Amino acid sequence: MAAPTSCSRRRKACKRRASDGRRTLGLLVGATLPLRTAALLAAVPLAVLLGLAALGHLAAWPAIAAAAAVFTGSAALAQLWTHDLRLVMSVLQGAGSTAADPLPFLTATARLAREAERLSRSLAMRTAQVEGLLRAEQVIVQRLPDPLIVLGPDRRVQRANAAAHAAFGDEMAAVLRHPGLRAAIDRAQSQGENQAAELSLPVPVAREVYATVMALDPPLSDGGRIVAVLSDRTRERAVERMRADFVANASHELRTPLTSLIGFIDTLRGPAADDPPAQIRFLGIMAEQAQRMNRLIDDLLSLSRIELTEHQLPATRVSLGDLVHRLAAGFEPQVAARRIRLDVSVPPGLPQVLGDDDQLEQVLQNLLDNAVKYGREGGVVTVSAGRVMPGGRWPARPGVALSVSDDGQGIAQAHIPRLTERFYRADKGRSRAVGGTGLGLAIVKHIVNRHRGQMLIDSKEGAGTTVTIWLPEAEAVETAAAASA
Repeated sequence: MAAPTSCSRRRKACKRRASDGRRTLGLLVGATLPLRTAALLAAVPLAVLLGLAALGHLAAWPAIAAAAAVFTGSAALAQLWTHDLRLVMSVLQGAGSTAADPLPFLTATARLAREAERLSRSLAMRTAQVEGLLRAEQVIVQRLPDPLIVLGPDRRVQRANAAAHAAFGDEMAAVLRHPGLRAAIDRAQSQGENQAAELSLPVPVAREVYATVMALDPPLSDGGRIVAVLSDRTRERAVERMRADFVANASHELRTPLTSLIGFIDTLRGPAADDPPAQIRFLGIMAEQAQRMNRLIDDLLSLSRIELTEHQLPATRVSLGDLVHRLAAGFEPQVAARRIRLDVSVPPGLPQVLGDDDQLEQVLQNLLDNAVKYGREGGVVTVSAGRVMPGGRWPARPGVALSVSDDGQGIAQAHIPRLTERFYRADKGRSRAVGGTGLGLAIVKHIVNRHRGQMLIDSKEGAGTTVTIWLPEAEAVETAAAASA
C-alpha cells in the first residue's frame, strides 16, 4: 500500500507545482502586457523616425529624442488602456464595483465598464431569480401530498418526494415495473401527451393507485424527462366497496333476526296477547335477536373503519406485554363463567411493535373471545408472546409472535383456509348459539395486514386451536424506513 500512496503524493506535488507555474506565468504575462501594447502603439512612429534618420532627413540625436518621446507617450497610453481593460474585466468576471473603486480613465472604456457592470448586475439578478425558482420548485415537489417520482432518459429515478418515500419506500422500483405504469410511460414518451393509468398493487397490502405520467420537453434542471404522480385511491375504492358490501352482507345477515322479531311481534299482538308466560319467553328471545343485530352492525362498522386505513402503516410504539396483561384481566368474568383457567406467558423485555393500540387490543380481544367461547368448559386458554427468529414460517426480519390457544373441539383442515372470510362459519349452529357474527377473524386479518404482519391458524379436530399473530419489531421497521428515505 506504500507505493500507491507515494505515487499519489508525487502526483499532488506535480499538480501543485504546475498550478504555481501557471500562476507565475499569468503574472508575467500580465506584467508584460503594457510593454507589448506600448510597442505596438509606437511601432509606426518609430519606423518613420528611423527611416527619416537613415535617409539623412533627420539628425541622429533629434531622431533618438523623438523616438524616446514617442515610446514614453505610447507606454503611458498603454498603461492607461491596460488599467481600464483590467477594470472592465473585473466587472465582466463578476467582481462588480463600488463607489470607492477607480473609474476607467478613457471615455470609451468608461462607458464600456458601466455597460458591463449593468449587464453583470442584471445577470446576477437573473441567476438569483433562477436559483430561487429552482429552490421553490424543489420545496413544492417535496411538500406535495401525492407521491411524485422524476425519471431520467434511462427511466431511472432521478428524485422522489417525501410522500413517495413514505408510500412506497423500498418498493418504488417494483411499482415502476408495473405493466400498467410502464405502458403509460411508453405512451407519454411516444405521443408527448399526458397519460393516465389505474394500478392495482397487491403488496405489502392491496392498494389502488391512479397514475398520471407526463413527458417533459425540455427536461428539468436535473435531466428529468418523465414525471409520474401516483395518487392513492385505496380509501375511495374501499368506501365504494364498503357501501356495496355493507348493503349485501347486512341485508343477508340481518334478515334472519329481523324475520324472528317480526314473527314474535305478530305473535305478541295476536295469540299471545293475553298470555303473560309466553310474552316473557318471547321478549327474551327478541332481546337476544336484537343484541345479535347490534353486534353484527358493530362488527360491520368496525371492519369498514379498518379497511379505510388498512394501507396506512401505524407509527406508534406499542408494548404487547402491557396489552396482554390488561386484556387478560378484563376477561376474568367470562373465564370464571366457563370455569376456564387463563395462562399468560409474556417474557420481560419483549420488544415493542409499531401499531395502533386500539386495533391491537381488538385483535387480542377477538382471539380471546373465540378461545373462551369455543374452548372446552373447565379447560385451559393460553396466551403467550415472545420474540421469534427470522426465517422459517416467519419473514426474514425481527418480529414478535402473539399466540392464543384453547383445548376445544378444534377445526377441520378443510375449513381453516376460509376462516378469515366474512361471515364464514365452520359450525354455523354453534357460532350463532354463542353469539358469533362471523366477522371476528376477518377483522383480525385486516388489522394484521395493516400492521404488515402475518396470521397463522393451527387446529386439529379434538385437540384445540392456536391462532398466532406475527408483528415486525418497531426498531427494525424504523431503521428500514430511515434507510429508504
